[in-house]
Amino acid sequence: MTTTTSAADFGATGPLAARLARAGQRLRHADRARPWVLDTAVAALVFLMFCLPDLLHHGGTGYRDDDGDGRHKFQFAFTELPLAAVLALQAGLVLPLLWRRRRPMAAFVAVAAVFVLQWSLNAALRADVALFVALYSLALHGRLRRLPWACAVMAAGMVLVAVRVSPAVSVWDALFFLLSTATAALAVGLMVRTRRAQLAGLRERAARLETERDQRIRLATATERARVAREMHDIVGHNLSVIITLADAGAYATDTAPERGKEALQLIGDTGRTALGELRRVLGVLREASDGARQAPELSPQPGLADIETLCDGVRTAGLEIVYRTVGEVDALDRGVQLTVYRIVQEALTNTLKHAGAGTQVKLSVVVGEDRLVVRIRDDGPGGHPGPWNEEGHGLVGMRERAALYGGSVSAGPAADGGWTVEAALDLTPRGGAR
Repeated sequence: MTTTTSAADFGATGPLAARLARAGQRLRHADRARPWVLDTAVAALVFLMFCLPDLLHHGGTGYRDDDGDGRHKFQFAFTELPLAAVLALQAGLVLPLLWRRRRPMAAFVAVAAVFVLQWSLNAALRADVALFVALYSLALHGRLRRLPWACAVMAAGMVLVAVRVSPAVSVWDALFFLLSTATAALAVGLMVRTRRAQLAGLRERAARLETERDQRIRLATATERARVAREMHDIVGHNLSVIITLADAGAYATDTAPERGKEALQLIGDTGRTALGELRRVLGVLREASDGARQAPELSPQPGLADIETLCDGVRTAGLEIVYRTVGEVDALDRGVQLTVYRIVQEALTNTLKHAGAGTQVKLSVVVGEDRLVVRIRDDGPGGHPGPWNEEGHGLVGMRERAALYGGSVSAGPAADGGWTVEAALDLTPRGGAR
């Protein structure tokens, strides 16, 4: 995951901080692409700043500290090594820095070994700073469980140096300075490590939140598609079944009773217009204008229990004989429950019309109890008609999904004394507690 930084993100720190941050990001990107460049640059910098002065002043008698007024003069001499030995020791101190990030423990051990060998020979080199760089790199890139061993080796090396310089500086003063420097290198390495871990955690959390957001969007999209598919199936399936039945009846009545054929055509037109209006309502929220702005959908109330009587009237015109009754306070039901009941009834009547045919008697009841609602649709058609159980499509699946939203269930099958029965039970208990 790539993050970007703008000047506005830094507030009062100003554009300078923003430019520095962008420069730091570019350096990090370049380092990830070619890590050997930075490692080589660090080794070259240590050589130029600390190794080259020793080579240029090689051949002197030692280090002299003179205050210039003749009152305090001090001369402390170390063993002067041949140029080849100095070059070898400097190489042993600097070259391991090339793999200080890939193999931090190996680099530290190599530098520490050369450091101890050098001070065992009583030789002082400015390149000893490489040991602190190696300790910093180990704290930043190495395994934390190895740090205690590295700290012990570092402390032993500092004691050796303090003993060697004791003729000029107090051992305790030298130890304080050396151990403070080592502690600073260790602390800086651990601090940078902790900061990077925090940033990595934040980036991981941001990536996880982004993934979860995308998953929620996909889930919401799939849920909406399923809802639209159920609505489309209920609308199209029911109205087409009515239209087909009316068309067949009209074609039959054309020769025997032309006025009945004309009435059937009018009912087909009314049913088609009703279906078209419902389709526009369902699909209206999905349409967008060509310029990208959303059009205002043609809105109308979702059907409820009050519309079941109108639904029954439309199906009666197609030939079914329906007896509809309700028990309980149906008007007090939630609009979502009413829509669910309406769609279940619509699907059941559509299957009855499709499989049992015209002339079938249907008993439809909606019983509302204190915490339970039961919808029962029973017809006296052929007991063996397949009904929604064997229907290819979304009929029974759609009814079950709608009922499941309210903790309910749907059952369908042949009745014991003939016909077909569809029964749906919904849980009216409010979610999360008592009524």
